[in-house]
Amino acid sequence: MGEIGKLGFGFMRLPLIERDGEQIIDIEQAKQMVDIFMEAGFTYFDTARGYHLGKSEGALKEALVDRYPRESFQIASKLPAWASKGADHSRAMFDKSLRETGAGYFDFFLMHNMGEGRTKAFDEQGIWDFLFEKKDAGLIRNLGLSFHDKADVFAEVLDSHPPVDFVQLQINYADWENSLVESRKCYEVARERNLPVIVMEPVKGGSLVRLPAAATDVLRAANPDVSIASWGLRFAASLPGVLTVLSGMSTPDQVRDNVKTMTELGPLTEDERAALEQVRAILAAIPTVPCTSCQYCVEGCPEGINIPVVLNALNVVTLFDDKAMASNEYDWRTADARASSCIECGACENACPQHIAIIDELKRAVELFEKNPA
Repeated sequence: MGEIGKLGFGFMRLPLIERDGEQIIDIEQAKQMVDIFMEAGFTYFDTARGYHLGKSEGALKEALVDRYPRESFQIASKLPAWASKGADHSRAMFDKSLRETGAGYFDFFLMHNMGEGRTKAFDEQGIWDFLFEKKDAGLIRNLGLSFHDKADVFAEVLDSHPPVDFVQLQINYADWENSLVESRKCYEVARERNLPVIVMEPVKGGSLVRLPAAATDVLRAANPDVSIASWGLRFAASLPGVLTVLSGMSTPDQVRDNVKTMTELGPLTEDERAALEQVRAILAAIPTVPCTSCQYCVEGCPEGINIPVVLNALNVVTLFDDKAMASNEYDWRTADARASSCIECGACENACPQHIAIIDELKRAVELFEKNPA
């Protein structure tokens, strides 16, 4: 496995535009973002079958694959066996991903979102053997898995299956000692097995950019010349064994800032690490909903509720004491399906990597934004 740049481009939160009353990916802006990224010397792109409701892989083809020589970049995609209708469907997902990206082969390919009850689908459907066959056929260069669960479960999955080439883990300074996510412990499991780590959610779905004022003040005092987002990227990139750090960028300015962070700034200093410890203490004192906006709950919701939007609105109230702003976001972004549409089927909670009691949180949102609006 060769060296790649420390910054990876996640095609999970691309810019959107409205066309014919529908929100679609802004391909022209995505092309601009890809160009900025590539011109800075970064080459790793991460997508998945389900990102942007199945449109991410096609967008990657249009913005990157059709415009650059194939050997000039690396593509990673993923297969979510737990979301399929069975083995044949999962196998067809791989073929569709290969076709829609136009990549010809995958530099990196992952078994997507393992952990909890989701792992068994990969075993029951024979997906491990299937993907190793694809690797032997040259359609996968490096095979790995992404994981959301406790560290002991992670170790069991790794030790009871054929060796993979790498793993993808949720790592950020807020979740480093989180008892649900266990970022540090999962990272240590990977390091003990000499597995390269690709980091996802280094700014926790954008949450670590929207810090409380007290936390922001700490970081500004420690280094006033860098962005708040840069702290999350550098924390993850400073860890030994990290292959690249993914960022789900949504604007050209975000790409420019992240590129600057990874090209001009080095590893965290001891003083900067101490500042992050202060921030962790501040965050730990504030009870919030730990949503990273991965969208897994949305994909399985029969009512089509945009659950991450609802949870974010709740967190805006908690962190910023701004019910008016939170209510505005809730009103326009949940117009098609309010939290009160929930039928309490539990599909969202079964899919949630963060173990959130989503049904209870939706009830709280109904009380806050629908029954008692700002």
